[in-house]
Amino acid sequence: MENCCTTDGCSVRQFLTKEEKIEKLQEYKKALETEVKAVQEKINDIKR
Repeated sequence: MENCCTTDGCSVRQFLTKEEKIEKLQEYKKALETEVKAVQEKINDIKR
């Protein structure tokens, strides 16, 4: 989410829409899946 800068200064929205929540959770899930893959690679390297 981006900041919304106005002439009064910068402010960040505090509430997300349902769609924004889903998008953020999907991004988080993808990041976790990437982390799991990296951990598995590290485990495989150690086993060799």
